Amino acid sequence: MRSRYSAYALQLPDYLLASWNISTRPSHLSQADLQGIKWLSLLILETKAQDDQHASVMFKARFKCSQNKTQTLNENSSFVLENGQWFYVDGDILIN
Repeated sequence: MRSRYSAYALQLPDYLLASWNISTRPSHLSQADLQGIKWLSLLILETKAQDDQHASVMFKARFKCSQNKTQTLNENSSFVLENGQWFYVDGDILIN
């Protein structure tokens, strides 16, 4: 989770795609898709293992968008373990 946050903050679309589960991965993600947002902070609220291959991470991430307004992204992200590596599947999102 922290590495994906860093990839968003550093605008690294290749890493994001590589760490995204193929079942939900977008076909394309460019650096331009990641521009316009400045990521400010990440707070992991909870991690939970459903079983040996499925887990979730609840977090809050603060960011500023093009209007320079600070917002908070609250997400409960789902991950799956495949070949020893965790992949992001999807998340339930609420933006404040």
